Amino acid sequence: MAAMKNCSPWLQCPQINAEVHKLKLIGQGAVKQVYLSEWRGQKVALSKLSSPEYLEDFLHGLSMLEALQGPQVVQLVGLCPEEHSLVTEYHPLGSLLNLESVLAQDRHRQHDTWQVRLRLAVDYVSVLHYLHNSPAGHRVMCDSNSLEKTLSQFLLTSDFHLVVNDLDALPEVDASRGLLAKCGHRELIGDFVAPEQLWPFSDDGLLFSDELMPGYDERTDVWKIPDVMRYLMGRVPGGDVAHFHLFQIHEECKRRDPQLRPSALDVLRVYKSVYANMVRDSTGSRDML
Repeated sequence: MAAMKNCSPWLQCPQINAEVHKLKLIGQGAVKQVYLSEWRGQKVALSKLSSPEYLEDFLHGLSMLEALQGPQVVQLVGLCPEEHSLVTEYHPLGSLLNLESVLAQDRHRQHDTWQVRLRLAVDYVSVLHYLHNSPAGHRVMCDSNSLEKTLSQFLLTSDFHLVVNDLDALPEVDASRGLLAKCGHRELIGDFVAPEQLWPFSDDGLLFSDELMPGYDERTDVWKIPDVMRYLMGRVPGGDVAHFHLFQIHEECKRRDPQLRPSALDVLRVYKSVYANMVRDSTGSRDML
């Protein structure tokens, strides 16, 4: 963790039970309860299994946290699979759902700029690229069936970057092995999910069947990028310029045929280029004043 002077090995069950002290409940979902806790003077997040029926999801998330540790993923501090608990770095600004309320606070208002917001969008696409090409294979973000659910998977860091936090639903896909994903066993609806995630036989009068539902791959995440970016940019001055420069790549993300969509890496390259060009242009404009 940033505030720690020495890197320690991951805490195991005995240390978690003896040294991690719960302070208060700060989050609860179907899979986990999350407590603000303290360990050796440091604030940490202690997650515990909410319900035994979600044990498989919890253990999957824990294994993904172990396998995917890196700059784009929340830092794992300790794990105790036997007692269904894990400890991660604590980020006081909370999930990406809080972005607008955080930036509206007096002490953070100076960060409410197109630069910070576009950088968060770059971070978001960087995470997708990492997951789609991770050390644990090609992974799809399945806990992303609505904008709100997608945003809740990410934490806002104190220096206004983001890290992915919730890895409980990251199925592997691999076209060469015919390995495709299905996000849950229920019918998905709405405009936010990709077209291939919708039940394709409703016009034929067939009721939804999990067995008949075709699988899909990581291009479902690419479909959602423009919607997430629109939220991240908000209504900040300069945001319209970013939208203008990203219009073409966003059109490509929204192609109905997933095979015609760009990869997350393709999108990331465009985002980084637009960000660099906008920073250069804004610097040039200031120099002329």
